[in-house]
Amino acid sequence: MRSTVFWFLLTGASAALTHMGVFALIQHLQPELWPEVANALGFGVAFVLSFAGHRWLSFKGTSTPMQQSLRRFGVTALAGFACNELVFMLLTRHYGWLALLALFVALVVASAQTFVLSRFWAFQR
Repeated sequence: MRSTVFWFLLTGASAALTHMGVFALIQHLQPELWPEVANALGFGVAFVLSFAGHRWLSFKGTSTPMQQSLRRFGVTALAGFACNELVFMLLTRHYGWLALLALFVALVVASAQTFVLSRFWAFQR
């Protein structure tokens, strides 16, 4: 279990940094684009890294077939993204937080939900 948590945190941090980097780059290059759209694009890029890392590192002992894990992780990741986007919008639009700080907090909030769904469903052992 300790190995699972270590790799989950490392993979998640890598995916979150990728997500935030893509978000920041898009916001810099296309400042007129809604931040929520930049957030979605960052999610899309980070999804690939996240799935690969979780499949082969965090939950490497899974007996779940690759296609099934991908479908389940897709649902898991989309649920996490819905949580992320909701928190992000609340913090930026309602409370006036800076977008990058709001995105960081939203990613942290969504990560707990993603871990539980990944561990006990998407990459079920």
